[in-house]
Amino acid sequence: MSEIFDIILNSISNYGGWIVSEVTFNYDYKPWYQNYFWGLTVLSLVVWGLEMAFPWRKNQPVIRKDFWLDGFYMYFNFFIFGLMITGIYAVLEHAFASFGITMTSLSFFDFTALPAWAQILIFFILNDFVQWFTHVLLHRYPILWRFHKVHHSVEEMGFAAHLRYHWMENVFYKPLKTLAVMLIGGFEPEQAFFIHFVAITIGHLNHANVRITWGPLKYIFNNSVMHLYHHAYDLPKNHPYGMNYGISLSLWDYIFGTSYVPQSEDGSYRIGFPGIEKFPVHNFWKQFVYGFKK
Repeated sequence: MSEIFDIILNSISNYGGWIVSEVTFNYDYKPWYQNYFWGLTVLSLVVWGLEMAFPWRKNQPVIRKDFWLDGFYMYFNFFIFGLMITGIYAVLEHAFASFGITMTSLSFFDFTALPAWAQILIFFILNDFVQWFTHVLLHRYPILWRFHKVHHSVEEMGFAAHLRYHWMENVFYKPLKTLAVMLIGGFEPEQAFFIHFVAITIGHLNHANVRITWGPLKYIFNNSVMHLYHHAYDLPKNHPYGMNYGISLSLWDYIFGTSYVPQSEDGSYRIGFPGIEKFPVHNFWKQFVYGFKK
């Protein structure tokens, strides 16, 4: 038992130290542009600036409804929750290792034998598909939808809504993403930080109050017009569970028939879900425990 406690405490200590090093730039093992904390902050400020310079919904205020709550969610889901859960992941990793199950035990091929650009591309596409598939499950099954409602409780769309989601979604996504990594060699490519920042940028722009379609590339990359309708209050009859589940890439929705993009010049349609009137849309702690009872 003491070994388990040591694993948990060491994991928390290491993760907490990593957060401090990110905030203070107190490290010498990577270049400055791989800083996740300040990278998220700078990207958020840039996209917020685009919202102010090129607003799609003209009547939406710059400090929109629940702006600060969503801003808190960004840092909670990326950093604070990781600190809370890291000990459990460390214990699970130790337990699997005791049975001979490691990150490389399920790999199909030597991922490191590929050129760097191929590693990045494969990791990005596979990771995005796993997230798309998980996102579909979050909408299709009521027990999962209860948690996903937190993300859809946004009443005015803006970039920070990208990372407003229930902490249980991390629990759902993590095992599948870990399995995907195990299948391609058991580790993330050295350039994974680049994929991380690309995904953050696309996700921010998808939720931003800026009208973006990407032109012909809309069939590959997700965009704010497509994703805003994912949050629509009223769903079309042929998509009762929702549509446009894409995270960074839209192509999965076009391939599997879950795309639906009506034309809207002003993006003024209502977002949310039936019953949102009774949902604790403005309270983080009520959302934190939401979903564990009917």
